[in-house]
Amino acid sequence: MKVKLAVSIILLTICFAAFGQEKQAVTNVEKGLTKVSVMYPYAEGKTFDLEYYETKHMPMVAGFLGSNLVKYTIEKGVSSGIPNQPLPFMAIGTFYVKSLSDYQAAIGPNRDAIRADFPKIHQHHPYHPGK
Repeated sequence: MKVKLAVSIILLTICFAAFGQEKQAVTNVEKGLTKVSVMYPYAEGKTFDLEYYETKHMPMVAGFLGSNLVKYTIEKGVSSGIPNQPLPFMAIGTFYVKSLSDYQAAIGPNRDAIRADFPKIHQHHPYHPGK
């Protein structure tokens, strides 16, 4: 138990150091942005088509956001950093927008189209951690 606690503390320290360094690299363009993240939890036997998510789903949603969108990112196979533990998330999609209210205004009328696309993300290829 003490080893897990020590490893967790070390990992948190590394993460804080990494985020502290990353924060310094943020450009002025990104100041004041709102970060909206959609997290897809990992579950044994659950499928997730990363190629479809990257090439179809995220660009579709980005198109709804228009000029309010500054950028979007996709993180694949997000690890907890603790050895021999399952991945908490298969993927996290993040949108960086100038205005949260404009984001909500763009997503609202397109919510049905976005939700209708979710089964396509989960029906194609099984997600394989570590690949």
